[in-house]
Amino acid sequence: MDTPTQYQSRTLKSFKAITALVMREMSTTYGRSVGGYFWAVAEPVAGIALLSIAFSLALKSPPIGINFQIFYATGFLPFILYRELETKTARSIRFSRQLLFYPRITYTDAIIGRFTLTMITQLMVFYLVILGVLLLWETRTSLDPLLIISSLSAAAVLAAGIGTINCVLFSFFPIWEQIWGVLNRPLVLMSGVIFLHDNIPEPWRGYLWYNPLIHITGQMRRGFYPSYRGEYVEILYPFGIGMVLLVVGLILLNRYNRDILNLY
Repeated sequence: MDTPTQYQSRTLKSFKAITALVMREMSTTYGRSVGGYFWAVAEPVAGIALLSIAFSLALKSPPIGINFQIFYATGFLPFILYRELETKTARSIRFSRQLLFYPRITYTDAIIGRFTLTMITQLMVFYLVILGVLLLWETRTSLDPLLIISSLSAAAVLAAGIGTINCVLFSFFPIWEQIWGVLNRPLVLMSGVIFLHDNIPEPWRGYLWYNPLIHITGQMRRGFYPSYRGEYVEILYPFGIGMVLLVVGLILLNRYNRDILNLY
């Protein structure tokens, strides 16, 4: 059993390793200029703009509220946060493979470092896009911070769990990475980004309830629209799935992390 001094020393070494990995990820992913971060913001802005233009031409009003931009932002932004976190986490060991041969850097450092930077970036994107929409348009929304935070937290936990288990599966079964990519293509249509879950006819509504992202986007819209009840939302559902997968993924990585490194 570690003494308090040994524990503090190990924690400090881990913190330094994670900080170094975050800085490396920042320079590699986003470059040394503002342009890299510009594209991180530009993608969700472009997606929301295209959805708003397309559906405003066909519909007189969004499924809820009066503003298309805020409606799609409240679905698209938590979805993008989940997608980016899951993708980066799933490839974290591959991305930091060379550094993991050093004893001071562990696979958990690699995962935490990449997850941390992506989370900070996506929260910044969320804040900037939502602020821009609220300043530019009349949305008639009333924000509930607790519901918004719970939605973003559930998206983060779910992404961490799926990303960690995929970190193992992508390594031992490369074909799964291709299959996973194909399975995720229609996800934006199945996660309540474009439509409200309440408006989907049965039996599809019942089937889609099992998609944890439905609960995340539903919770986010409850945080902006006080009149939206979203009775189908069970926010503990994506939290539970994420936590179970995260524990299983970490157990597998603890057992097979060296085997995974030798595969690349």
